[in-house]
Amino acid sequence: MEFIDYYKVLEIDRHATEDQIKKAYRKLARKYHPDLNPNDTEAKKKFQAINEANEVLSDPEKRKKYDQYGQNWQQSEAFQNASKTNASGGFSSAGQQGFGRDDDFSDFFSSMFGGSSDFGSRGRSAGKYRGQDYQSELQLSLSDVVNPGKQTLNVNGKNIRITIPPGVEQGQTIKINGHGAPGINGGPNGDLYLTFKVLNNTKFKREGADLHLRLDVDVYTAMLGGDITVETLSGKVKLIVKPETQNGTKVKLKGKGLPVYKQEGTFGDLYLTYNVVLPQNLNTREKELIKELSKLREHVTN
Repeated sequence: MEFIDYYKVLEIDRHATEDQIKKAYRKLARKYHPDLNPNDTEAKKKFQAINEANEVLSDPEKRKKYDQYGQNWQQSEAFQNASKTNASGGFSSAGQQGFGRDDDFSDFFSSMFGGSSDFGSRGRSAGKYRGQDYQSELQLSLSDVVNPGKQTLNVNGKNIRITIPPGVEQGQTIKINGHGAPGINGGPNGDLYLTFKVLNNTKFKREGADLHLRLDVDVYTAMLGGDITVETLSGKVKLIVKPETQNGTKVKLKGKGLPVYKQEGTFGDLYLTYNVVLPQNLNTREKELIKELSKLREHVTN
């Protein structure tokens, strides 16, 4: 049976950390996922190999056996037990219980996903296979991030109802345990990895949990002061503009940003930058008044 180098499959170094293994797996799983490569048999094989490699290398105990015994890692316990038995005068020939014959060993993939082999008088037991992980994407609007609720996903024909966590960001991935493919022979289900795609359908610019907005203010309000109403994602807010407010002035509305992910009751801020808008299409009288104002200003400054 051909030996498969799991490190090469995941394109990582043999000294890779658990975090590096996890990142490599997710990257390749997304690339070769069957949903993104329909009718591509090579991509399907690659995806299966990636899952197989991850199941071994992400499990410290299995990885230790794999590193120590190479292609025979799954029979490591049998080797150890056989060595003990031979040393005490027990069975050793090919026709005896469990150890000598090739057909008493599990196939290369048979003890994956939590499965095990029975080398006793009953022969080999059926391996338990962990179900395949699923990858899916959910599209949200920025307003969904502020007021999240429950949504229903259809994954491989099965409806899954989930609660959107407040404050999720573009490209963020969460794991939903047990909602992947069903296990085989009593093995555990795989997991669902859900990646969020957040579309900004607002006039605000997002930076983490903070929002930014350039807000138009007419020249008269900027000069004389006055009240303005600002539409935020959580409702309308009344602001007082100070007299002689300059173009580019910035103000902060505390707590009027987005929810902070995994910090219940905590919100970012909304930053407003005033854009003083000059009047256009002035009539004759308006121009005369502005000229008079200009002369008054010259008198004051002099």
